[in-house]
Amino acid sequence: MRTWGPLTAVCLGTFMLLLDVTIAVVALPDMAGGLHASLSDLQWVMDGYALALAALMLGLGAAADVLGRRRVHVAGVVLFAVASLLCGLATGPGMLVAARGLQGVGAAAMFATTLPLLGSVYQGRRRSMALGVWGAVSGAAAAVGPVLGGLLTDGPGWRWIFWVNLPVSVAAVWLTLRVVPESRGAAGRRVDWAGTAGFAAFAGALTYGAVRAGSHGWTEGGTLASFVLAAVALGAFVAVERRVADPLLDPRLFLRPAFSGVMLGGLAFNAAAFGVMAYTSIWLQTLLGMSPVRGGLVFVWLSLASFLVAAVGGRLLHGVPARLTIGGGLLLIAAGQFCMAFLDAGSTASALVPGLLLVGVGTGLVSPGIAGAALAAVPPERAGMAGGAVNTFRQLGYALGIAVFGTVLTSRMADTLPHDAAHGLAGGAAGALRGAFGEHVLRAAFASGLNAAAVAAGAVAAVAGVLVLVLVRADRGGRGAGVTDSAAPALKEEEAVPAAPYRR
Repeated sequence: MRTWGPLTAVCLGTFMLLLDVTIAVVALPDMAGGLHASLSDLQWVMDGYALALAALMLGLGAAADVLGRRRVHVAGVVLFAVASLLCGLATGPGMLVAARGLQGVGAAAMFATTLPLLGSVYQGRRRSMALGVWGAVSGAAAAVGPVLGGLLTDGPGWRWIFWVNLPVSVAAVWLTLRVVPESRGAAGRRVDWAGTAGFAAFAGALTYGAVRAGSHGWTEGGTLASFVLAAVALGAFVAVERRVADPLLDPRLFLRPAFSGVMLGGLAFNAAAFGVMAYTSIWLQTLLGMSPVRGGLVFVWLSLASFLVAAVGGRLLHGVPARLTIGGGLLLIAAGQFCMAFLDAGSTASALVPGLLLVGVGTGLVSPGIAGAALAAVPPERAGMAGGAVNTFRQLGYALGIAVFGTVLTSRMADTLPHDAAHGLAGGAAGALRGAFGEHVLRAAFASGLNAAAVAAGAVAAVAGVLVLVLVRADRGGRGAGVTDSAAPALKEEEAVPAAPYRR
């Protein structure tokens, strides 16, 4: 218990928070029916969680360095559990979205403190083993999410995808308080609350504008106002970060081409690989008539390919420059999305398999090395900042991907169906529309929308892949920032300065 208890406690929290990124995907049609939710409601069910996680991760990581990492971690687990209870008790879409946002705040506190806690407990070879187990648990959570979500939705009901967190949270809190020691960052640090608020305002306004564009149009006044607010908030964030003594994210790091390339790759990665998944799940269940379990199992092709490539690639790709694994992986994700852009009214789930496999292979190449590449692209004293930034950009990319690709989906469907019907169909209301439009028309419209969304996701991944290949180069010592080589220096530096590389 003394040796592996801290790892178990941290992994319980990690598994829950990452599971909840994808577990709700296959439950969206049932949520829509049970709560009379619209498409924008469903988008915010997914985006509220990811957005809160992305917007607050850096700030809560800095706060944990000052207040105590175990204290912030436990508070995050408790808040996550309370929010999960409220999600399951939701009586309408507004309550569910609000509870999902609260859940994201708890998840940000947990995720921001996960690696710092491990770094404070384990040293040397044990640390490497602990990080390997943590990485495997992280991958397993993403892989299990759609399947477990399908089983719970098909069985006791969609509310249980949230209530299942309650006993796990109790175990995580008890174990953390019992076996995980308290730790803090360097003395004298201050929490950059102004920077935290500025980044949260930027991310929230940008995502809100993208979601609103789907229902009101890109040139509508409210949409434009959201984008203007996002630009102003971003400018304020940059101004604050250039002046404070302990910035969340030093803007000068973006003057380094390698750092900018890795951040762009992280943003595009989660958007392109997972941003269309929610709409694909709605298509599988409401148009093809698949159960939540069968719909969730379709995504196993992606999960298995990702897991196998990540497991095998860690050995076979040792020393390969990160720009090749990340850039090449993004290009494979692009190819996979393009392969899934040929659906029609007669298509079945089998049409997705080749594309899902390619996306899975690309994910298995990108995911293991992108954090190490971020650490290798900055000076050692900025390693913790870089690690937190890449996780933040990944979650922000997921939130933006759901918003933007949903807008693309409904815009294409509106070429065939009336605007309201297109939004209803994308939100899972196929049953109510069949009498007015017919099965063939609805299938053709949804397939066309998915094709457009897949092309958009593929284009994002392709452009990002090329930019990563161009921008991410070898470090000053001339060594390529490979998956293993880029991570190793960060671990060594962390042993000397425990808080730095793992602060999220």
